[in-house]
Amino acid sequence: MDRNQAIGFGLIAVLLLAYSFFFAGTDKPVEQVAVQEKAKVEQLQSAVVAEDDSLVQARRVTALGAFGVAATGEAEVVTLENENMVVAFNTKGGQVEEVLLKNYKTYQGDPLVLFDNESSETNVAFKTTDGNVVQLSDLFFTPSAVEEVTEEGTAGKTIVFTAQLGNGQSINQIYTLYEENFLLGYKLEFKGLEREIAGDVLTFTWSDRLKQLERDIKQNRAKSTINYYVAEDGFESLSISEGTEAESVEAPLKWVANKQNFFTAGIIAGEEFAGAEMKSSVDLADSSVVKTLASQIYIPKENVFSGKGDFMFYFGPNDYTILKNIGFDFDDNLDLGWGIFSYVNKWLIIPAFDFLENYIGNYGIIIILLVLYIKTILFPLTYKSYVSMAKMKVLKPEIDAIKERNDGDMQKTQMETMKLYSEMGVSPLSGCIPMLLQIPILFAMFNFFPNSIELRQEAFLWAEDLSTYDVFARLPFTIPFYGDHVSLFTLLMTLSTILYTWSNNQVNTMQGPMKYYSYLMPLIFMFVLNSYPAGLSFYYFVSNIVTFTQQAAIRKFVDEGKVRAKLEENKHKIKEKKKKGGPSFSERMQEAMRQAAEKEQQKRKAKK
Repeated sequence: MDRNQAIGFGLIAVLLLAYSFFFAGTDKPVEQVAVQEKAKVEQLQSAVVAEDDSLVQARRVTALGAFGVAATGEAEVVTLENENMVVAFNTKGGQVEEVLLKNYKTYQGDPLVLFDNESSETNVAFKTTDGNVVQLSDLFFTPSAVEEVTEEGTAGKTIVFTAQLGNGQSINQIYTLYEENFLLGYKLEFKGLEREIAGDVLTFTWSDRLKQLERDIKQNRAKSTINYYVAEDGFESLSISEGTEAESVEAPLKWVANKQNFFTAGIIAGEEFAGAEMKSSVDLADSSVVKTLASQIYIPKENVFSGKGDFMFYFGPNDYTILKNIGFDFDDNLDLGWGIFSYVNKWLIIPAFDFLENYIGNYGIIIILLVLYIKTILFPLTYKSYVSMAKMKVLKPEIDAIKERNDGDMQKTQMETMKLYSEMGVSPLSGCIPMLLQIPILFAMFNFFPNSIELRQEAFLWAEDLSTYDVFARLPFTIPFYGDHVSLFTLLMTLSTILYTWSNNQVNTMQGPMKYYSYLMPLIFMFVLNSYPAGLSFYYFVSNIVTFTQQAAIRKFVDEGKVRAKLEENKHKIKEKKKKGGPSFSERMQEAMRQAAEKEQQKRKAKK
């Protein structure tokens, strides 16, 4: 309603009230007269508003030019459904309006709606030759009957939305929901409109105000971002932060995805996108929204006229088995770590986990068996590491004598200790290398458990959900870096790590402050892992217990007396070898260290 209409409406209302006061008959009650006059005012207001809406509609139709023919109609909702999800479309715009994942729930137990018209929106916009900007949401589409289709052996259901513009011109949007997966085929066709559309690209916009699907909103935000695949450079993503991140890509793209903890919604081009502008932002004060993700993706205009406007939507879980079949590194939406950690998860952990999942329904038991599987593979390294520590232990009396003899001269003590190791055929690195080889598996778990959708909402013992932290007790305050809750699995892991450290310190030759610093690491991890998934803490707890048990068993079979005898035998062999072959590499290194130490002492004397 514009200013003139408002003034006119006000004057009419005043006149009606004046008339009712001076000229109304006295035989009607005042209340009845007021009701009648109020009805007249409301009727007049409705007429003015209706006229106003029609004027707005008329202006909008005019502004759309040749596309105004399709700017009027009735909005309806049409759905497609398979065993995994229900997808709803609105005939106004012909776009996806809602996606319900049938086999998943939110952390509150509600149906999991991954995409809805209240928080999410997609659209396609383009410029016309007469200078206007048209969006598909401005137009009404007529849906065709749903048809069963089979494409390259894949069954599905197809629905076509058509906006008829006259003179053989039309816009078609074709959707195909495939069976047994989470893919929604999408094809955009423009017919007879080559002269109507300006520019080289159409703009596909996607805005998504992510709803909280998991209990831990902090973890939700840390795992939510926009990922994308550049045709030449491969997988990329926006940095995850508590601020605003934006990226503009002018190179061709294959796909763009809004990735969350355990679910992803993305669009994949049959050909390529011409580029994109992406932005993520977060309002920490607004707990109703995890993050806001917005993208403008550019579709080459020629594709929608040549029949190459084919795309594929993915609305589904971050399940490696499902994602890897899509191609173009779409499985990188599941964060399995970088480099070697990713390969450990893909080649070692996930196959074993999936195998166990086929036969066992309790995920706590699966984690225990996964530990036994990993520890069996690593047992030769564990054995070698323990034997190396045993060798160091039997040499402890000689090492203590060297320290006492040199009275605090660290450099000389190190030289003589290295000489002793060389004479006995002991390598200090032989105990470290097996431990280093186990680190990739140790750190691979940091990515596997927080991102494993299989553990989502799976209970074990007191943990209600193994994919997030267990709450054994709530604190009335927040401890910095720890939180406001106590995770019992994390406490058990910490105690078992301290026990494991103590066991190792009975064998190795570590002395002084370093021996006590080794107990500091478990305490640090207690703070770090308190808010990590219960499944991860439980895995480390069981792993420590199994390792401790393995070492106790190995200790029964490793006789330190025999170890000492073996070292003496090595000493004799090394002496004989020296007589025949000259100094070894380690001896040459020791000699170089000795000469360097002597030069350093000479420099100090010269300065004095």
